[in-house]
Amino acid sequence: MKSEDAVDDTALFDIQGRTAVITLNRPKALNALTHPMVRRISEALTAWAHDPAVAQVLICGAGERGLCAGGDIRAIHDDAKAGTTASADFWRDEYRLNAQIARYPKPYVALMDGIVMGGGVGVSAHGSVRIVTERSRVAMPETGIGFVPDVGGTHLLGRAPGQLGTHLALTGSAVGAADALLCDLADHFVPAGRLPDLTAELAEVPLREVLARYASRPEPGELAGRRGWIDACYTADTVEEIVERLSGHGDPAAKEAAETILAKSPTALKVTLAAVRRARELGLLERVLAQEFRVSCNALSSPDLVEGIRAQVVDKDRNPRWSPAALADVTDEDVARYFAPLGADRELRLEPPFTEGGFGSG
Repeated sequence: MKSEDAVDDTALFDIQGRTAVITLNRPKALNALTHPMVRRISEALTAWAHDPAVAQVLICGAGERGLCAGGDIRAIHDDAKAGTTASADFWRDEYRLNAQIARYPKPYVALMDGIVMGGGVGVSAHGSVRIVTERSRVAMPETGIGFVPDVGGTHLLGRAPGQLGTHLALTGSAVGAADALLCDLADHFVPAGRLPDLTAELAEVPLREVLARYASRPEPGELAGRRGWIDACYTADTVEEIVERLSGHGDPAAKEAAETILAKSPTALKVTLAAVRRARELGLLERVLAQEFRVSCNALSSPDLVEGIRAQVVDKDRNPRWSPAALADVTDEDVARYFAPLGADRELRLEPPFTEGGFGSG
């Protein structure tokens, strides 16, 4: 590790017996990711991949509130207003890290305790062992700030059973442990109070044995009982028709979902629906990340991104003024602009993995 790591404590790195531990260490900011944190995590993973003393990697968050609430969206807000490229540089390295985690050659154990949103999903849900607790709240809430799910989120949501992923992508709703398992955003449930003991045992005991002792069954979630109307309503071709179906359904939860969607950025909603459906066709995570990079970079010039972050995070008036303000006013051309090529020198290029556990970038 570089010498400056000694003074940058926003991410901590430690080896405990057989386990290399990453601790996101910005508890007052809900462990939100910064560009230096992303780079340092990637450097550590590269080193540990070739260290025979490291059997697995574990990532967790400092404090009691969660693993990670996402990226530093205030910085993205300032960048978008200024018209600079710092956010694109951050996303390039962040998405490369997401791919690195997904193809990591050793077990990558993510403790998805508490709040896990946006970029927090990116550093956890691509891992090989994803653990949720009764405190977990997992979400991709980007449409609420005029943005589109990224960090491989459209890949994950596109692969969720039925239309569950589309529901979560458009509403931005957070799910608990059982629903995260149902949506294949997590693999195991462990009560939060047992995580310290699980972590301690991983230092000495094989991962499979530890999981067998600690994993249990969570309390039932909500989505399994709603699959009927979710799958029926979200198969519609457009966001407008999805909202119409939800509003006309007899289940109060469906009507609530429609109202939730209508509060989001109309442009972000339409781009999100297209992005999730395109992600299903693209297949490989690396191809989806390349698409998300285009969408994210093109979103920097969207008025809704600045306005959404202003309303939710800067001024906190929770009253965004979207432009356009109505779904009907967002054209196919408006949506297509988000998927437009960036130019050969700006595209994110991640080579598909040709052997298990490896990926390259160009």
